Amino acid sequence: MDITVMLKALGEPTRLSIFQLLLDRKHCIRSLSRKLGITESAVSQHMKVLKEAGLVYGERYGYHIHYLPNQEALDYLSNAFGRMREQSIRLCRDCQSCQCEFRKEAGK
Repeated sequence: MDITVMLKALGEPTRLSIFQLLLDRKHCIRSLSRKLGITESAVSQHMKVLKEAGLVYGERYGYHIHYLPNQEALDYLSNAFGRMREQSIRLCRDCQSCQCEFRKEAGK
């Protein structure tokens, strides 16, 4: 899984809206189209990006495919943000001077 691809896919407002709708329940393309007020073709193009990013998958019911969020992808994103959060918590925010490597080398 590639967090960059996932975040880029979710960075587009319509795709984020689609993904959020899928968190509530399964939807087919027609259902998403009507909820969002965009064409089925547009929804299909957005779904293609979300599928390629590994964020959603479809289950076939007769002639229709109902889409759901990929739980593994959500767990991956949650863990990645959890690690970022832990790093941020450990970050020294009280330091009074610059700590960058350039500054240390220049002082030698």
